[in-house]
Amino acid sequence: MSKIAVIGGGSFGTVIANITALNGHSVMFWMRSEELVHEVNTKHENSQYLPGYKLSELVVATHDMEAAVAGSDLVFVAVPSGSFRSVVKQLVTCVSDNTMLVSTTKGIEAGSFKLMSQILAEESPNSQVGVLSGPNLAKEIAAGHLTGTVIASPHEAVRETVKEILKSEHFRVYTNDDMFGVELGGSLKNIYAIIAGMAEAIGLGHNTNSMLVTRSLTEMARFGSELGADPMTFLGLSGVGDLVVTCSTPLSRNFRIGQALGRGKSIDEAVAEVGQVAEGVNTVKLVKEKADEMDVYMPLVTGLYKIIYEQESIRNIMSSLMLSEQALDVEFAASAEKSLS
Repeated sequence: MSKIAVIGGGSFGTVIANITALNGHSVMFWMRSEELVHEVNTKHENSQYLPGYKLSELVVATHDMEAAVAGSDLVFVAVPSGSFRSVVKQLVTCVSDNTMLVSTTKGIEAGSFKLMSQILAEESPNSQVGVLSGPNLAKEIAAGHLTGTVIASPHEAVRETVKEILKSEHFRVYTNDDMFGVELGGSLKNIYAIIAGMAEAIGLGHNTNSMLVTRSLTEMARFGSELGADPMTFLGLSGVGDLVVTCSTPLSRNFRIGQALGRGKSIDEAVAEVGQVAEGVNTVKLVKEKADEMDVYMPLVTGLYKIIYEQESIRNIMSSLMLSEQALDVEFAASAEKSLS
């Protein structure tokens, strides 16, 4: 690849840019902050998001979108969902139809219920599109911990190109052609991470966490199946893998939001305390509305919605979940067995 661009100067964009550069590729790194641009280019560090993480000199930061993406063979888009479409509208005017566009954003667009890959396809209909998702805590990637991720795309060229560019001694890239299911899993798990954070804050233990994770997985697969995703996709890295890690560590912004809520903070206070975008806060409202519209049973989503938007008691909601949850454990496997008998 002659030129690769990473759009978005947050923690995940930073590690993707650096992994790519350490594999010998020149990387243009678009950042909103001119101060951070200067820091990356002079000190080779993004101290706001990953202090102490040394960046390759092949990572060149810029505030100029055209300079960042013009002539690029591949562009990773790593900006929050709320600004995703506006940033993509800007970048697609500067790239050719041959440029591959890959989203790393785990969120859903308000108003349209579009996933980020769908926005890419709408704004650049002739481009080959993909999604990068998985249990990818940026701080652990920066520390060199063994990490797996998934590149999902209907286009083999995108899957193979991204796998080749990002694979390294510590970063393993798997492929999947169910782009919708992979991306939906990455978006939905943020909701359940908030619930897990709340449960931890009010003193509930590992038994509760394991129940929440497995019931969350069932809920994700149920919702995804209704929308057209393969429920088996949720058993992979981008589903249960991402769900497990996000529901178990304060390195997750959404988990920290839940902890703050569990300590009695309001949602506004919790968001202010975390200080970074936590996609789950917006996603829960969108998913609750969509689930109601489609008549999909999602008690965990409904419970979190009531806590955040209707000021329901956390303990009351947790107790009600024990009473309202359906009794079937592995519903998709059970359904498959019934259909074969």
